[in-house]
Amino acid sequence: MKYMLMMQFSQASADFPQISTWKPEEIERHIAFMGEVNATLTASGEWVSGEGLADPAELKIVRSDANGTPVVTEGPFPETKEFLAGYWIVDVETPARALELAAYVSSAPGPEGRPLHMPIEVRQIMEAPTPDAW
Repeated sequence: MKYMLMMQFSQASADFPQISTWKPEEIERHIAFMGEVNATLTASGEWVSGEGLADPAELKIVRSDANGTPVVTEGPFPETKEFLAGYWIVDVETPARALELAAYVSSAPGPEGRPLHMPIEVRQIMEAPTPDAW
């Protein structure tokens, strides 16, 4: 069963300071933890993929016009209340394991090494039916 574990943030509801205010060693500790998560998932065979994402100020919204040409709107988007900071795609045996991994990621260290307890959204990845099922 594949799941996407998403780090969702909202500056309005986060109970920790923005990463831009952290000390360099706190950021290094946080990034090292994420590397350990990736190494653990790889060693267990549960890793599919995962990435951290750029700041929301870097995002672009793309729509097609009537001719299919991209129409790009560039940020910043001050109305954005929540944003996706990163994700993992994992392949696990049970839904309970996906929740266990999400709780582990939630405990990433923040300022002064304290766990952030950040919200991690867990969503199952649906698989398309095989052609013989059509």
